[in-house]
Amino acid sequence: MTAGTSRPAAHRSALAGAGASTGSGAAGVDPDDLPDGLVVADENGRVVCFNAAAARLTALPSAEALGRPLERALPLEDLKGRRWWPLTDPYGGLAIRAGQPERNLLLPGNREVLVAARYVRDEPLGPVRRVVVTLRGTEARRRTERSHAELIATVAHELRSPLTSVKGFTATLLAKWERFTDDQKRLMLETVDADAGRVTRLIAELLDISRIDSGRLEVRRQPVDIAAAVGRHIQGHTARGQSPDRFFVRVRRPLPDLWADPDKVDQVLGNLLENAVRHGEGTVTIEVAPTGPDDDEKGTAVTVSDEGPGIPEESMGRVFTRFWRGSKRGGTGLGLYIVKGIVEAHGGTITVGRGPGGGAEFRFVLPVGAPAFLTQ
Repeated sequence: MTAGTSRPAAHRSALAGAGASTGSGAAGVDPDDLPDGLVVADENGRVVCFNAAAARLTALPSAEALGRPLERALPLEDLKGRRWWPLTDPYGGLAIRAGQPERNLLLPGNREVLVAARYVRDEPLGPVRRVVVTLRGTEARRRTERSHAELIATVAHELRSPLTSVKGFTATLLAKWERFTDDQKRLMLETVDADAGRVTRLIAELLDISRIDSGRLEVRRQPVDIAAAVGRHIQGHTARGQSPDRFFVRVRRPLPDLWADPDKVDQVLGNLLENAVRHGEGTVTIEVAPTGPDDDEKGTAVTVSDEGPGIPEESMGRVFTRFWRGSKRGGTGLGLYIVKGIVEAHGGTITVGRGPGGGAEFRFVLPVGAPAFLTQ
C-alpha cells in the first residue's frame, strides 16, 4: 500500500468519526473493505479518507487524493455541466442542511457515478466538521433500466399482434355482419377469443413478475395431489391433439403430504410440460417421487424431461432469467423466470440439466410445507 500503514489508520479514524452513530463496531472497519466508494473531508474541506472503491471509480490513487481539497479530489459536475461543489456549498450553505440525497453526477471524462453526501455537525446549526460522500457505479442501475426497457419492448411486441387481430375482426364483424355465414362468424369469434386469451395470459405474467420482484408473491397452501395434477395437464394436451403415447408418467409412492398453492403448482406444471412439448422431441417423461437423501429437506420432487436437442451447456445458467428463449418458436421468454419465482416462493428449488434421452430435464422440489392458516 502506497502510504504504508498510516493510510489504513487514517481511514479507520475518519470512518469511526463519520459513522459513530452506527455503533462501536464501526471503528474496526477498514474503509477499503466497503463495496461503495467512501470519501471523507475534514472541517477544512481536505480529504482525510479515500477508500479503494473511490480510487477505482475516480481513477485517482488514494495517496494522491488524501490532503487535497474535496472539490479537487472529486471534481464533480451535474448533468448540465455545472460544477457541483460550488452549487451545493456544504461548508458555507444553510446550516439546517444535513446532506444531499443520491443523484447522478459526472466525473471528468463524462463518467457517471451515483453520489450522496452527509454533513456532520457537532451540534445542530453548528459548523460542518466532516463531509461524508459515498460513490457508486451506475452499472447495476443501468442493467435494471435495460431490463425494464426490454420488458416494455417485449410486452408491446406481444400485445400488438393479438390486439391488432381482435380489433380487425371485431371491426369487420360490426361493419359487415350480414355478409358472413355463421361458420365464418364462428371462426372469427374463436380467433378473437384465442387472442384475448393471449393478452390475458401476458397480463397475468406481468403481474406475477411484479410480485416476484417485489417479494409479494402470495402462496395459499392447500393439500395438493400433484400426481393427479400431472394427469390433468396430460389430458389437456391429448385433448388438444397430442398423442397419448407422447407422455410417460412415473409416480413413486408413497408421496408425502404436500401443502402448496394448487393454482401456482398448475402454473409450474403447465409451463414445464408446454416447453417440453413445444421445444422438445420424442417422449416427454414426468416423474413424481419423494425427495431422496441428496435433497435438503422432505418433500416431493417432479422431473420433466424430453428427448429433444436439449439446452446447450453455455445456456444452462441463463435458463431461469428474463427473456431467455430456448428457440425462436415464439413465447415471451418470461415463463421459466416465473416458474423459478413460484417454486422459490414455496421454499423449493428448481434445476435444469440434460435428461437420459439427451433432451432438457427440469426438476423442481416442493417441501412438505404447512397449511396457510398456520403460516399467517
